[in-house]
Amino acid sequence: MRFFTYLRYFFYIAFNWSVFIALYIIYHEIKGEREYGINTIGIDNLDSLDESLTEHATIYMPAIYAVLEKAFHQIDITKIKHLLDIGCGKGRVLCMAAAKGCKKVSGIDISKPLCLDALQNLTIIQQQQPSLVAKVILKDALLYEIPNDVDCIFLFNPFDEYLMEKVVLNIQKSVFANPRKLTVIYANPLYKTLFINIGFRESYHYQKMKYIEVSVLEIGE
Repeated sequence: MRFFTYLRYFFYIAFNWSVFIALYIIYHEIKGEREYGINTIGIDNLDSLDESLTEHATIYMPAIYAVLEKAFHQIDITKIKHLLDIGCGKGRVLCMAAAKGCKKVSGIDISKPLCLDALQNLTIIQQQQPSLVAKVILKDALLYEIPNDVDCIFLFNPFDEYLMEKVVLNIQKSVFANPRKLTVIYANPLYKTLFINIGFRESYHYQKMKYIEVSVLEIGE
């Protein structure tokens, strides 16, 4: 069954991007899924959701393992108090962060099936990391109030520009209400300037071929 999932994902990427990118991604997908022991591969068009919820949301695709490894290498994940993944999907980022030593992770998503998958994957990691505090919340990102202890946020370009502007303003509101250092890991950072415009600075940028890209943005001390 997993083989056909990989094959379908390969052809999707090859058709929309290129065969070379598809080969690179699938290699790292297989390697990453085996390393962490989770099941987060695949695509989801979110067809089961109400159209009003998906109007500004993109399809579910997990961030590339190789890109996540690059980004996590730039920060000391063991010192992150609370990592939040906005648009967490099946929980890949949550699981990787926890496996690398982050003690508290939260994810939000508008898809109930994806949230259930994320919880199942986190259960696997919690067997290895018993002290992990993990939460997955079924909620619209615009209605979610960012907890004051969140000091790292992950985004994989989950929204169009309209909704991303709202999410960035929500992040800005949280920082103003509780000044602190906040790190944003932004994969496929199409709207990176939205963060720059409110005072974030880019501390790291990585790009390999087209579409394989990540930025680490920081604000505060």
